[in-house]
Amino acid sequence: MMKRIVVFPIFVLLMAGCSDKNGFRIEGKIRNSEKKHIYLNRIDIDTPVRIDSTKIRINGTFKFKVKASEPDFYQLAFSNSDFITLLAEPGEKIKLTFTGKYLYENYEIVGSPGSGKIKILDIVLAETKRKIDSLRTVYEKALDKPDFTDTEKTIDGEFVRLLKEQRSKNIEFILKNLNSFASIKALYQRIDENTYVLYDPRDLQFLKLVSDSINHHYPDSKQALALKKNFEKEMNSMFINKIDQLARNIPETKLDPDLRNINGKRIALSSLKGKYVLLTFWSASSEECIAENFQLKQLYNTYSNKGFEIYQINLDVDEDTWKKAVKFDELPWISVREDDPLNPINAKIYNVLRLPTNYLYDKTGNIIGSNIHGRNLQLKLSQVFGI
Repeated sequence: MMKRIVVFPIFVLLMAGCSDKNGFRIEGKIRNSEKKHIYLNRIDIDTPVRIDSTKIRINGTFKFKVKASEPDFYQLAFSNSDFITLLAEPGEKIKLTFTGKYLYENYEIVGSPGSGKIKILDIVLAETKRKIDSLRTVYEKALDKPDFTDTEKTIDGEFVRLLKEQRSKNIEFILKNLNSFASIKALYQRIDENTYVLYDPRDLQFLKLVSDSINHHYPDSKQALALKKNFEKEMNSMFINKIDQLARNIPETKLDPDLRNINGKRIALSSLKGKYVLLTFWSASSEECIAENFQLKQLYNTYSNKGFEIYQINLDVDEDTWKKAVKFDELPWISVREDDPLNPINAKIYNVLRLPTNYLYDKTGNIIGSNIHGRNLQLKLSQVFGI
C-alpha cells in the first residue's frame, strides 16, 4: 500500500509536466476593476482572433489554459482598446497582477520572459508617445503667438530628437533579441497610425535580419513563415516603393563582420564561435577609445587563456593611422578595419552612434550585452568566467 501511495502522486506530477509542454497557463488577479469577463486573443500577424474567455471571480482572479506548440503572440483584453500583449511559450506558467484602472496601465508579470520583453517595449514607447503628445499641445497653443516660427523650429527639433531616440532603442532591442519573437514587435511598433518607429530606409536591414534569424531558429513556426511571406507587403506599407525594390535585391543580412587585419588577412567574427567575444568599434583619434584599450589589455591578459577574445573594428579613414596605433599600443587581439571607412557597413548594421561601442557575444554567437564599459565590463567578465 505504501508503494502505491508514493508512486501515484509521482505519476500525476510527471503527467502534469508533460501536459505543460503542449501549452501554457495564465493565472491573473485584477484588483481595481468591475469587469465580469476577460478575453484571450491570439494575434494572427496583426489581427486579434478570439480563442477563449472566462469569468473573473469575486476575488478578482481568473485562469486560462491554452494548447500551444510554439511561441506566439496573444492579447489579454477587456476590449479592443484595453488590452496587454503577451509572448507566451509552451510550458510557461504566467502569473499576472493588475492594479490600474485599465489593464495596460499598471501590471506585473512573472513566468514569461518573452512577455516581460514585450512589456518593456510597450512602456518605453508609451513614454515617447506621452512626450510627443505634450509637444503637440505646446504647438497648438503657440499657433497664434507672434514668435510662432521660432517655437515651431524648436518643437520640430525636439520631435525629431524623440523619434531618433526611440528608433535607437528599438534597434538596440532587436540586436539583443534577434532569436526572440519579441524582436518582431520591435520592428512594427508605431508612434501613430502613419509613423513607424523604424522610419529610416536603412532600417530595411533590421527587418531582413529578424526575418532571417526567426526563420532559421523556428523554420516551422506559423509566425516565422507568416513574417517571411508578409515581408514585401510590410515593406510597401513601411517604406516608399523605391526601398521595396531594394528589399528584393539585397542578400541575406548577417551580423558577421568579415574584415582584414593589419596583415591583410580576412577574419570572420563567426570563426570565433566557442569563445566569448567582445566586438568593439573604435578610432585611433578618440582619446576615450585609446583609454579603453589600456583597460581592455588588462582584461585580455586575464581572460584570453580562458576562452575570451576581442574582435576590434577600426573606423579611421587613414589606414596608416590605424596600423601605427595597433603596433604602437601593442594591441594583442584581433584588430580589423572596415573595408570602406567612408561607408562603414558594419558600423551601420550595429547602429554605432558613438565610439567606443561594443557588443559581447557568448560561445554560441548570441549577443549577451552591449555598451558595457569600465567597471561594468570587468564585473560582467568576472561573472562569465567565475573569477
